[in-house]
Amino acid sequence: MSATDFSGAHLQGLSSSKIVLLKIAAMLAAVMQVLDMTIANVALPHMQAALGANQESVSWVLTSYIVASAIALPATGWLSNHLGRRTLFSLAIFVFMVSSVLCGIATTIEEMVIFRILQGVSGAFLSPMAQTVMFDFTPEKQRGQAMAMFGMGVMIGPILGPILGGFLTEYLDWRWVFFVNVPIGIVALAGVAVILPELRERSRPFDITGFILLGISLAALQLMLDRGQHKEWFESIEIWLELLIALSAFWMFCVHIATSSNPIFHKELIANRNLVVGSALMIILGMILIATMALLPIMLQSLFGYPVIDTGIIMASRGLGVMTTMGLAGRLAARLDIRAIISVGLLIIAASFYEMSLWNLETSNLYFVVNGFVQGLGMGLLFVPITLMAYSTLPASLRTDGASIMNLTRSIGSSAGISFVITILSRSSSASHEGLAAHITPYSMYFDPSWLIRSDATQAGLTMMNMEVTRQASMIAYINVFHILLLITISFVPMALFIKKSKADIGRAEMSLME
Repeated sequence: MSATDFSGAHLQGLSSSKIVLLKIAAMLAAVMQVLDMTIANVALPHMQAALGANQESVSWVLTSYIVASAIALPATGWLSNHLGRRTLFSLAIFVFMVSSVLCGIATTIEEMVIFRILQGVSGAFLSPMAQTVMFDFTPEKQRGQAMAMFGMGVMIGPILGPILGGFLTEYLDWRWVFFVNVPIGIVALAGVAVILPELRERSRPFDITGFILLGISLAALQLMLDRGQHKEWFESIEIWLELLIALSAFWMFCVHIATSSNPIFHKELIANRNLVVGSALMIILGMILIATMALLPIMLQSLFGYPVIDTGIIMASRGLGVMTTMGLAGRLAARLDIRAIISVGLLIIAASFYEMSLWNLETSNLYFVVNGFVQGLGMGLLFVPITLMAYSTLPASLRTDGASIMNLTRSIGSSAGISFVITILSRSSSASHEGLAAHITPYSMYFDPSWLIRSDATQAGLTMMNMEVTRQASMIAYINVFHILLLITISFVPMALFIKKSKADIGRAEMSLME
């Protein structure tokens, strides 16, 4: 048996109770990292005031974390082989905790950005390492359930992040959105450092050229996505330069991968059809999940007047839907065609977006709850089958690299999704406001000119009318975004047809049916 096959040799050396504790520790590490992607969002206004920052500089609190994480992710596989899996995982958790404390005690915006970069670099390794541990320390027939457990943490984390961040900021202090990582990290570090067996592969030389080229491309892309709306997109020279740098560096990276004898990503990974398709599907999954989570709380609070707590309860229905089907997805993947499961999940999400496109300002909270639950059902059917079909054709020695690629594409999809929907929302809202206002005249059927006689009420009336037009225009903009997300989701359904179903997959499914 190969020394790299965790599911065989190392499972035999650990008791079932230790494996359970190890999985809990790995899950806590992953959830901690995913939570930090969204938990700090609601605290930004408080950080801005406390750190003496302006609106543009405080946005770097989020941007620096995302860019640093994206650049560090591709090095996960090489570092795991070079340092050892336990060493890298433990070190990443420890540095993430320390950097979280440093973020919590930062006194200037410059300090905060530096500590967030450190947090992003260390956090980049947590999800792929946790995902690899969950996969490798699970018997083959139970890996669907293991990926379901991991997926719950990854997908529910962004849902709970804003809720937990709002609670901590309102009732304690904004610094606690960082301090909360310490108790979670201590438990995760103890489990990983004590239980996880060390595994160190013979490390191949590090592809510094490929790493630099990919890092430059990802950094430029993330900066373009994060700063695009603020800079009016392609009306700005900065955005054009960032796009040119991203495309040029990525093209050079692709040429390097094709011609190098020792690329940063093994050529077997790039040639693996299921991993490539899975990565593409992860882009849409990240876009749907994070973009929706970025839009709905703002809509519910600004247009419908829901307080933070009620918004959190409504959003929780999506997490309930995810848990419902994700727990079944692993079993379904062993009995049904994975391509069919993924297609059904995408179609359910598309149906929920269609229903969202019919919302108006009179829609009740029951519709929001039911729609969120249905959309969660669709999301829960995606993560496990995508992960299983991508990993099933990879040798154990390449799974960490595969996990880093999957997490990287999901991160890119999340960033692109947020930038895309915020841009569409802003521009559609302005256009809709202009179109609606053009129909408000003293001669229109919507206008009662008698109030003009009361000069004391004129200014107040105009203000109220403008507020209502703005409110209606914002609702139209949200509907337009939901329409676009519907079309994007449907367009990815044929992608499932490119998944290669191997004979080994069919054999495992048949064995599961016979049990």
